[in-house]
Parts: sequence; C-alpha cells; structure tokens
Amino acid sequence: MVGHPRKQRRTIGGSPEKMKVKKVEMEACPKYKYNCTNRRLHSPPLGFRLFRSNCHRDPTAGEFSAGFGTLLKPNMGTESVNWHSGLDCDQWVALPVAGQRPSARYKHAAVVADEKLYIVGGSRNGRYLSDVQAFDLKNLSWSTIKVSTKLESENFPAVSGHNMVKWGNKLLLLGGHSKDTSDNVTVRFIDLESHVCGTLEAIGKVPEARGGQSVSLVGSKLIMFGGEDKKRRLMNDVHVLDLETLTWNVVETIQTPPAPRFDHTAAVHANRYLLIFGGCSHSIFFNDLHVLDLETLEWSQPQIQGDLVSPRAGHAGVSIDGNWYIVGGGDNKSGALETLVMDMSKLVISTLTNVKGRDPLASEGLSVSSVLIDGEQYLVAFGGYNGKYSNEVFVMRPKPKDSKHPKIFQSPAAAAAAASVTAAYALAKSESLEFTTMDSKPKVDLSVEVNMIKGEKKTLESSVTEVKAVNSSLMEKLEECNGAHVDLSMELHSVKGQLASERSRCAELEAQILDLQKMLSSMESIEQEVQTLRSEKSAIEQDMEVSASDEKQGSGGGGVWRWIAG
Repeated sequence: MVGHPRKQRRTIGGSPEKMKVKKVEMEACPKYKYNCTNRRLHSPPLGFRLFRSNCHRDPTAGEFSAGFGTLLKPNMGTESVNWHSGLDCDQWVALPVAGQRPSARYKHAAVVADEKLYIVGGSRNGRYLSDVQAFDLKNLSWSTIKVSTKLESENFPAVSGHNMVKWGNKLLLLGGHSKDTSDNVTVRFIDLESHVCGTLEAIGKVPEARGGQSVSLVGSKLIMFGGEDKKRRLMNDVHVLDLETLTWNVVETIQTPPAPRFDHTAAVHANRYLLIFGGCSHSIFFNDLHVLDLETLEWSQPQIQGDLVSPRAGHAGVSIDGNWYIVGGGDNKSGALETLVMDMSKLVISTLTNVKGRDPLASEGLSVSSVLIDGEQYLVAFGGYNGKYSNEVFVMRPKPKDSKHPKIFQSPAAAAAAASVTAAYALAKSESLEFTTMDSKPKVDLSVEVNMIKGEKKTLESSVTEVKAVNSSLMEKLEECNGAHVDLSMELHSVKGQLASERSRCAELEAQILDLQKMLSSMESIEQEVQTLRSEKSAIEQDMEVSASDEKQGSGGGGVWRWIAG
C-alpha cells in the first residue's frame, strides 16, 4: 500500500486521567428530501410520567401503548425528576416536555453539561440559527440562554454544521457554515456561568473554514478531520488544536487516508485511536471504517464484523465505555432506521433497535449526547430532518457493558512485541487480543474469514468474467474499426488520385488563360496599327481626289488658248 512519506512522529493526546470525553457528532446536510407525513408528537398529560414516540390510547385497557409495544400506565408519579427510573434498556423513549419548545432544526450542535442539554445554532428552511437553548434533564423543561458579547459591535453568529465540545466551564464551537467571511476555522466560546460569548484567537497553521467536519477531544487537544469548505471542496486532512496554547498544527499521516468526505462521525478509543465512520462525497455515501493511530500517525481500514451496515451520512454518534452508539443519517433515498452500537475493542457492530421510517430518529442532522444521571449513562437525541424538522427529545438507557479485562488497539510493532504475553494470557483466561488497527491479525473464528474470502473470491471471479466479456466486446468493435479504417484508406487513396488529376487540369487551364491574355494584349496593338492604316488610307484618298480635280481643270484651259491662238 502506497502511503504518505513519514514526516512527523508526534503523539497526539493527553493522559488518561485528563481524558473525559462527552463528544457529540452533529454534522449533517440535507441529502435526502423524501416525503414525510409524520404526525406531530405531543406530550401526554403530566399524569403520565413518560411516553414513547407514536403513542396512542388503548380504549380497552385504559393505558397508553407506546410505538415499540411497551405499555405505560398512567398515575405512575408526576415528578419529572424521576423520569429515568424503570426505563427498559436499548429502547428509545420520547420525553414529555413542559412549556415551550425551541424551534425545530437540524445541523445544530449539542453537548451535555451539568445535566443540561445545550443546543446551539442549526438550520431550518435554509436559514441559519443563532440561538442557544438548554434542556434541563431533571425537570424536563427548556430555557433560552441569552448570551452577551464583550464588544457591543459583536453578535453571536448564526451557524450550521459546526462542532461543540465542553472544555472547563466553557462550550467551544468550531467551524460550520455561516455568513462569516473568514477564510479560516473560527473558534468561539460560551461561558456557562456568565453566558458571555466571544472568539478565541488561535495561532499556528489554522485550517481552512469548513462545515460538516468531525471534532474529537483527546486530553487537551481537539482533532479535526475532513469537511467541506466554502467552495464545496471536500477534505480528508487532519488538524490538531492544542487548547492549552491555542495553537493549530497540521498532522502529517502515513498510509492511505479515508477518501475526502463530510457529514461523517468520529470517536476516540483508548485515548489513542481515532475512528472515522461513514459520511459522503458529492455523489457517494460511505459505510467504511478508518482508524488513525494517534501515536504512529498511521491510517488503516479494518474489516467491520457483525451486522451489515448500509451507507449513510448526516448521522450522529457518541461513545460510552468503549461502545460507540450511532444514530440516524441517510443515503439520499431513505433515513437509517437502526440504532447501531460498535464495540470499539473488537470492531463488532450490532443493531440495538429499529424505528419506523417517519420517526425523527431516522433523520439527518440530529444530535446524540450522553449524560450521567444517578450513576447510569443515558443517550439523549434531539432534532433532525426527515422531510419534517424535529424538536423532540429522545432518551435511551444502554445496556451496561460487561466489565471484563479491557481490550485495546495495537499497532503491528506493539502486537509483535506482545505476542507471547498475549498468547499466554489467551490460554489462561480464554481471551485474546480482539482487535488491531493495521496489518496485525486478530484471533478470530477462521471459518468466518474463510467464508469471507470465498465470498470475495466469487465476487472477483464474477468481476473477471464481466471484464472478459467487456474485453471481447471491445475486440469486436476494434476489428470493425480496423475494417472501416481499411475502407476509408482506400477511398482516401482514390480521392488523392482524383485530386492530382484535377490539379493537372487546373495547370493546363491556367496556361491557356495566360496565352489568351497575351493574345488579348497583342490584339490591342494590332487594332492601333489598323486604325493608323485607315487614317493613312483616308489621307491618300483625299490627295487622289485633289489631284484628279486639278487635272480636269488643267485640260479645259489649254483648249481655249489654243482656240484663240488658232
């Protein structure tokens, strides 16, 4: 595999103690605009503690039946602070919301801080939004955050397709599409205590302005990958922002990087591996997985095990305890109905649940975040577009992961160095190293690999047969072209002969014309001579007439004199 030259071997990331990721991938773009007649989801009366999407009243049982088949009985308590008690695992639930909701939207940014879901910006009906909303996950109510700026002339911008992370007591916003005329990525902040917003002046090699990129927090560094710039150029570059020094750097990677894309998702595993999944170009939707080792700066494209995953873009993802949860997205034809989870240590992907085609969770441009409540993790999804903009809030309690020996990624060098230890550990504990990112081979069921190779072989054989058929057809066309070429060559030779004959005739005609021109010029001189002769003839005739007249007079006079004399 041909890769980039090795220029830089710098480790990216911080210590595990400093690493605390609550990252949200909120990239999305309106790729698919399929018709949707999803009916509005209304909140139930406060006597109903919780409800799910598509709830309807069961007149025979006196209960509310959720769209997923779960029955929710009334009068189970009205205190919204306990909404999370008794939730089923791996099922989405729509939260009842008290009071007014924010505008429905997509391509916004979302992050959880202090048990509040913060929503910033987004897009609706082609218009960028600039509001800041907060959803209290205790009392299930929305509030609008009125932000202020240090400068009176400065306003908080309307932005869409951006990223947001929590850093200390601030929310950091990066990139996105807006009316900002800057040619480079802008880093903005919102202070969660004072609600003051502003711009952080970063130095170094600041990346080009873009939207639809991914941003991941690793220690004290933000890793940005891909995106689409103002001129709609797609990117697959990697940039790092050191939040302590506010310095940007370009990462020089090796091996084959992912194809340029935007509206993908990204996650970080074991504080060392950056995972990129899905996304799209202007014509192709992806379902591939790429891994960047942040120590060796090497790209790899490992094989995903488990359920078959359709290509998608505009989806959202968040990681919890080594599991990467992926929600929504689409492929320009339909929305992705399944909620996926990937075990990042094994690279095994599975489907947690499915929703209906008109469900807001099968949307592009939605966001998904994680929140810790009473010691348990929950997923929180908001917004999106699937033919209709959404402002619903959904939650899910993921099934806790088994706490066994943690599995980690290894590069080829690390895998070779630890081969004997890994083998001994596998024999003792019946566990092996589950995943490697580069060319190292994990211990998996050989039958699965054999079946995969057989499938690839059949695919290649089919491709070879198709190529041979195409080659045969091309050879026939080539022979036809050769025959036509011979005929055209003969015809050209004949035409050339005729052209030579015509040229000879033209030369003869030109000679005749020249002779005629000479004759015409000589005729003019002859005519002049004839005219001169005519003039001379006329003069001679006049002289002759005069002479004759004189002779007559002379002969008459002599007779008189002779008569006188005689």
